[in-house]
Amino acid sequence: MNKHISPSNRAATCQDDFDPNSISVKEAHQRVSSMLTAVAEIETITIRHALNRTLASDVLSTVNVPPQTNSAMDGYALKFDDLIANKPSDLRIIGVAYAGKPFEGEISPGECIRIMTGAVIPESIDTVVMQENTEVNDNVLTVLGQHKKGQNIRLYGEDLRRGEAALIKGTLLKPTDIGIVASLGIDSIQVYRRVKAAVFSTGDELKNIGEALEKGQIYDSNRYTLVNLLENLGIEITDMGILGDDPDVIQKAFLAAKNNFDILITSGGVSVGDADYVKQTLDSLGEVSFWKIAMKPGRPLAAGKLGNTLFFGLPGNPVSTTVTFYQIVQPALRQLMGQNETHIPTLRMKSLSKLKKRPGRVEFQRGIVTLDENGEHCVKSTGNQGSHVLSSMNNANCFIILDEDCGNVDEGSYVEIQPFRGIIGL
Repeated sequence: MNKHISPSNRAATCQDDFDPNSISVKEAHQRVSSMLTAVAEIETITIRHALNRTLASDVLSTVNVPPQTNSAMDGYALKFDDLIANKPSDLRIIGVAYAGKPFEGEISPGECIRIMTGAVIPESIDTVVMQENTEVNDNVLTVLGQHKKGQNIRLYGEDLRRGEAALIKGTLLKPTDIGIVASLGIDSIQVYRRVKAAVFSTGDELKNIGEALEKGQIYDSNRYTLVNLLENLGIEITDMGILGDDPDVIQKAFLAAKNNFDILITSGGVSVGDADYVKQTLDSLGEVSFWKIAMKPGRPLAAGKLGNTLFFGLPGNPVSTTVTFYQIVQPALRQLMGQNETHIPTLRMKSLSKLKKRPGRVEFQRGIVTLDENGEHCVKSTGNQGSHVLSSMNNANCFIILDEDCGNVDEGSYVEIQPFRGIIGL
């Protein structure tokens, strides 16, 4: 007689399509968010070291941008009233204005000046004509075509006014943000301290690079993936290495991390196998919020708290580790970092592939955004979507998100995609 195994005691695996105890991805986000408190400590740093840091206070403009009304084009600065409607207009050129070297003379009716991009517009001038719409003979400018008053002029303070917020608290600083701060003449800014993370992998089958492999052993790739994903986010990382399937060793690692890091992330050991000790250690030393999510890949994911330390136990399959990091851990990290935007936006695109899926949970299939014969952005599958096929992540530049109720998707249907690598034109 076969022993009955209740759904609540079943091992959570990435292949399992049914488990009534799994929570939705949306609920997982809500539970994780409720456990989080963003870092509060603030540092003052120079803008040269501010890339990928999170602003802890608004950056207020110290000047008007632009500080003076200036030309948006190389061309000729003139008074619009001197132009003859719908006819070529001749004006005498009396000087030149350069960026940083304004024209200081008076401009009378019927006169104009040559002007370069960024040069200050004289007070009596209200229009700039691009040089492509002019002809010059013997210092006389002939203006061709039709023009509008005020064209090709950048107005004083139209970008930023003195005292206005140039960047707001919670902004993840990009190179262009730092450029804005530099344009205001500001050298130092306030940011939140870096989030501190500890990482380790579990499993007797794992070996470090450089070590000889014995039968049944593999090299640990998950830890390298996780460390680099964390580095991309500007996280301060402590690599705790590989831990064998020993409950005492895992417990010591948990105790070492507890309250000493903002977040502890592990891979492997979160199912219910005889040698999977991560979840049971979290049970004994902290609190488990959930450990099964209705998603594929990545159903077995333990989340909870170790004192003040947030914990994520990611599944051991390489793709599952990466997908759960992107979908569950990364938004949590962005919230911990104090950022305003924690989730990556999604787009709708036509699928060039037929996609297989059973209803019941969200799937994050790996895709490649490309152009079809009409020049329209479309997405196609990377092929084999197995959670052990790391190339399905490496070859992809987006996730194809198929919701719980979705079944098979026909070629030509529109799907939701979430980019995770640079896509030209998006």
